[in-house]
Amino acid sequence: MSVPAPRRTLTGPPARRPDARRRARRAVVGVAALCLVAATAAAAPPAPDAPTGCGDLVRGQLCLSGPVGSDGTYTAAYRRHTAAGRGAAPAGALAGDDGRDGADEITVRLGYQRKNPRITAFPGWFGTRRTQGGAVVLSGRVEMLADECIRGVMEHGEAFYVTKWSCS
Repeated sequence: MSVPAPRRTLTGPPARRPDARRRARRAVVGVAALCLVAATAAAAPPAPDAPTGCGDLVRGQLCLSGPVGSDGTYTAAYRRHTAAGRGAAPAGALAGDDGRDGADEITVRLGYQRKNPRITAFPGWFGTRRTQGGAVVLSGRVEMLADECIRGVMEHGEAFYVTKWSCS
């Protein structure tokens, strides 16, 4: 009986198999990275809703929108209800659409007011303008701290109107 000749193999390092410790290490690093991303997302403050706040008045609606709790451009808008009382006048309506040639148009001053736990600030004004088609919109830059609240304000004649406070 003869013994077969030994088989020859290629020279070089033996084939590598994934080692259990290496796979476990990769899994732990992956889970830690996912936890870090989830913790960062949970700690981020939620984005404020837009509009920031609206207030229904007897003859219209006053709204304030902007990035609550941070510096940015804020917009105060007032929209009068139509003479028929069916809602706000359409944005594209002309002053004479109700047949009174702008007799229902008024001049208002629009702005904002800020507060924090220590003080309520005097109103800041974006300007004064006459409504056109029952609506007026004015904007301006407001410097605001993260712990402050803000609300829209409107002045017409001797009357002063406000929205609810919006806080971040």
